[in-house]
Amino acid sequence: MYSYKTKVRSNIKNAVEPVRNKQNIFEIENYLGKNNYRNKVIWIFGINTGLRVSDILGLNVGDVRNKSYICLKEKKTGKFKQFLLNRKLKGIIEDFIENRPDEEPLFESQKQHRLDRSQAYRMLNQACRAVGVKETRIGTHTMRKTFGYHHYKQFKDVAILQEIFNHSSPKITLRYIGINQDEINDSYSQFEL
Repeated sequence: MYSYKTKVRSNIKNAVEPVRNKQNIFEIENYLGKNNYRNKVIWIFGINTGLRVSDILGLNVGDVRNKSYICLKEKKTGKFKQFLLNRKLKGIIEDFIENRPDEEPLFESQKQHRLDRSQAYRMLNQACRAVGVKETRIGTHTMRKTFGYHHYKQFKDVAILQEIFNHSSPKITLRYIGINQDEINDSYSQFEL
């Protein structure tokens, strides 16, 4: 019999996690850059914007060409989102789209079709395995959660992240990026009787 508790347990068990170790983030980036520059750009795009992979893969070259800000309508929520491209992302995008037509998908498969979520999933999992990130459950949402985790660690402002992610409460945002579990684990490690 299916119940709400079963669904919650299943979601927790299958939930992906952020890449918490910054060294692993750079190792993934380097691995992807050596094997497929497009995949490196997807990784950098994801961890620097916090966008869902469906929104990243839905972009065309013209959506990012000569832009400081990107405006898009989120596929999941239908809400409009505007965000700044940081210096690193802006530079890598300019190199990546040079001499490409505006109407072309930003991220294409080898057959010149728009890259799909399953291809991005395989690419990310392969890269994480190759650099030894095995203790974390990895999926395309890992990029979004990695952005959120490190954004929170740097700025300690859950309200900004709540707004970025369109979450209804700070508690949801902290649980989403894995901060609650980190704090619980830390409290256990520092507690002795």
